[in-house]
Amino acid sequence: MVFHEIIIRFVFSILLVWSSSSASSVGAANSTQCNQYCGAGSNGQRVPYPFGFSEGCTIRLNCTRSGEIGIGEYLIQNVTSDTLMVSFPVNCSRPIEDLKQFSGTNYGMTWRNGLLLQNCTVPKSECTIPSYLLSARLNIPSCDSKNENVSCYSEASGDYLDYWKLKNIGCGLVVSSILVGMDNNTKKSSSMYLEFQTIELEWGLEGDCACDEHANCTNIFLPGNRNGFRCWCKDGFVGDGFRNGDGCRKVSKCNPSKYLSGRCGGTTRIGVLVGGIIAGAGLMAGLAILCYCIRRRSASLKKRMSAKRLLSEAAGSSSVPMFQYKEIEKATNSFSEKQRLGIGAYGTVYAGKLHSDEWVAIKKLRHRDPDGVEQVMNEIKLLSSVSHPNLVRLLGCCIENGEQILVYEFMPNGTLAQHLQRERGSGLPWTIRLTTATETAQAIAHLHSAMNPPIYHRDIKSSNILLDYNFNSKVADFGLSRFGMTDDSHISTAPQGTPGYVDPQYHQNYHLSDKSDVYSFGVVLIEIITALKVVDFSRPHSEINLAALAIDRIGKGRVDEIIDPFLEPHRDAWTLSSVHRVAELAFRCLAFHRDMRPSMIEVADELEQIRLSSWTSLEDNVCMTSSVNSSCSSPRSMSETSFRSTTTKKGGVGSRRLILPQKIGNALSIMEEIKDSSPVSVQDPWLSEESPPSTNRLLGSAGR
Repeated sequence: MVFHEIIIRFVFSILLVWSSSSASSVGAANSTQCNQYCGAGSNGQRVPYPFGFSEGCTIRLNCTRSGEIGIGEYLIQNVTSDTLMVSFPVNCSRPIEDLKQFSGTNYGMTWRNGLLLQNCTVPKSECTIPSYLLSARLNIPSCDSKNENVSCYSEASGDYLDYWKLKNIGCGLVVSSILVGMDNNTKKSSSMYLEFQTIELEWGLEGDCACDEHANCTNIFLPGNRNGFRCWCKDGFVGDGFRNGDGCRKVSKCNPSKYLSGRCGGTTRIGVLVGGIIAGAGLMAGLAILCYCIRRRSASLKKRMSAKRLLSEAAGSSSVPMFQYKEIEKATNSFSEKQRLGIGAYGTVYAGKLHSDEWVAIKKLRHRDPDGVEQVMNEIKLLSSVSHPNLVRLLGCCIENGEQILVYEFMPNGTLAQHLQRERGSGLPWTIRLTTATETAQAIAHLHSAMNPPIYHRDIKSSNILLDYNFNSKVADFGLSRFGMTDDSHISTAPQGTPGYVDPQYHQNYHLSDKSDVYSFGVVLIEIITALKVVDFSRPHSEINLAALAIDRIGKGRVDEIIDPFLEPHRDAWTLSSVHRVAELAFRCLAFHRDMRPSMIEVADELEQIRLSSWTSLEDNVCMTSSVNSSCSSPRSMSETSFRSTTTKKGGVGSRRLILPQKIGNALSIMEEIKDSSPVSVQDPWLSEESPPSTNRLLGSAGR
């Protein structure tokens, strides 16, 4: 008897689900003139009336190709019975005219929004925020190098933010917004909260009430003091409440006992019993399938334990997390093309979100041979043995279903190559390029000198240098990396790497050493200076290879011919001098004989000195432009204090992140002095039969 009652309850729940879905279908049919689905047909995301995505909709929204809902060019976070919550991310160059799209016939910005404005001719005295404080709170770069304050603007309680009034207040830019909300979770009191980078829009329909007979109507004022209304269903009913929408439908109060007595719409006991028998058979089949799945899962678990044992051997401990394949598949939306970040020589990288809702980079390796697990272990072993702020972190892996997958930290600003080739952004300034080069050199130097045995990366290139939120560099892709020999200067292995970056001597005699990475990094330095492709068949035959082109121009003292025009090298003396010094360093890294190349420690130290030289240039300019004889001491003291406060240590190699001025007044007047102090000027040609200058030779030139 108990089993029979269970079957009845099971069938009852199925019927309730069926009736609910049928009602939804009827509601959708009532608004056939308006497309309310965003995505793949009826499987997409549905918005309630009066919203939609076609001409026949009362309030028309946008639907992106990826299935996201927006208003204008901004994404909608949530649609409620009276508001639209819109994402309004920080943008330091957004004109105030962009706010016009938030003032429509049926919606407007509420008084709870506080707008952050900049470029104001008359700053708003009631709310001024220092830009550095805003940067720290929102975790974003400062909008203005002049540290201009940010003004905020809001209206009195109950009023809409009028776009035309905003346009005439004297501010040119709207950076973001702060939403002031009230949390009414408790009956006795309510708490206030702030939500950054969000705008709240209140909506309604214009005219007199047109609600369903089972709905209540609320009269409201729309922007421009026009009369409007909203509807919501009474207790015991569900729906949007509008007469022209889905209306309101009664919530069913049927239960199993009413079904058995035939008091739920004429359903008979015989029909329920027949349905119960069918459901019972289905239940037995479900139990059989469940047993099969449990057995299969048990076998999969044994496999994963075996893989985890291999992982422990590779990493030296079980500290590297193991993810299940279904977790990876869900995080990448079944490895969707929309979430693909790029394709490399050994696999494809996707963006995904795991349990913490933080973005990660998921690298799915190609099937190279039956022993693929051991090849993945090589990279895991290398990455788990090193720790450096400029090396990408391994977050976990997956060795399941015949797949080898690695999970890394996500780098939102892509690769250095993408920025140099203008595939992302409009270009990187010289200060960021120099900082990226310095941090990358420090990471490689850490692999060569701080590890025992040393690690040779073997695939240093601009597309393997990633940039985080603050444009800090991270060296990635250790698939080709190998441990070096502690008792010899090189190891023998078949040449592998990317054309244009491979050390020619390594390619010739199969001898891999730390100087092979130095050569590859030299090519990256040339990329940073020129923003040219490493191999480009559209260039003349003798200039297809970027390294050959750079050696020719630098050797002849004509480096200015290949400098990226975006850098504006002649805008000040320090920029021109530092670009030339980096070019000279790259020339030494590209020497054919590895003994002529500097070590990565020497490269990192020299780049750090070039970067720090900007402070000397800044102090000299302050002294030269000052009309007071004693003014030179103050800037120098300030610079030294700032220098000390920003000094950190990274793996034994010093690193200092400096904020450098873009332009220095009267800088061109001291250009000749800086040229004379350069160890070896790239304006002086090196003869083709001469070897590139070694470190000692450069120091000797400086002494002369």
